[in-house]
Amino acid sequence: MATVIRGSDFTADKAWGAQLIAKMNGITTRLHWTDKPYKWHINDGEEVFVVLDGTVEMKYRQEGEELSAMMQPGDIFFAAIGTEHVAHPQGEARVLVVETEGSV
Repeated sequence: MATVIRGSDFTADKAWGAQLIAKMNGITTRLHWTDKPYKWHINDGEEVFVVLDGTVEMKYRQEGEELSAMMQPGDIFFAAIGTEHVAHPQGEARVLVVETEGSV
């Protein structure tokens, strides 16, 4: 079965609300809507974070230093295992997140 999802139309009733798109061999792909920052966290595995709509400041810690990248639609952030990070949307944003099932 095929599905078309209009990401630009997706909204949620709370920040970081998600629509599950797929579960594949222990990996989930979810579409998120948010207008508020997440929390500093480290995933159980790797994470791919794709900005679809809006602007997101991605803060992350690397070798004890806090770094930041302002992400626009089409930008991708990859968090290797053990990478502490937090997303701060600048207004509303829609993001696609691919990660190990059950990650924070």
